[in-house]
Order: sequence, then C-alpha cells, then structure tokens
Amino acid sequence: MMKTSELRQREVINIIDGKRLGFVTDLDIDLEKGIIKSIIIPANNKIFSIFSKAGDYVIPWEQIKTIGSDVILVELPNYMNSNRV
Repeated sequence: MMKTSELRQREVINIIDGKRLGFVTDLDIDLEKGIIKSIIIPANNKIFSIFSKAGDYVIPWEQIKTIGSDVILVELPNYMNSNRV
C-alpha cells in the first residue's frame, strides 16, 4: 500500500524523451469505483498562478509504467499537446 504523501515525493519522468515533468500535486479519483484515474502535475509556469489549473499535466493511470522509490516513470508520446488541462 502507498500513501498519497509518498506519491508527492517522487518526480515524474517521461520515458519517451527523458524529460522531467515535475512532482505529483493532486490525484483524480473515481470515488464510486475506488480507483485513481490520473495523477496531476502543475505546469512549469505556475509561479504566479498558484490556484490556476490551466496547463496542468493530467496523466492517466494507464500511462504510468513504474513507480519506483524516488521516481514515477510514465510513457507520454504527446504530453505537450494532449495531456494538459
């Protein structure tokens, strides 16, 4: 079992291009089914818009390949265009 706080301590890296996307800040959870639908990572330009959701990376749970002790590896071929809110 893993706690949400443990997910937030892991950096998310796209295995397609090796880019560091950031750290998990939120989860999209289906309460009826009791499953995590996606992880959410804030966009890099969130310094002045702390409460804004625009531009966040929304990574579907199915795209997560491995959750390691210090990183989360995801496979996102087109993350810049299709996975932002």
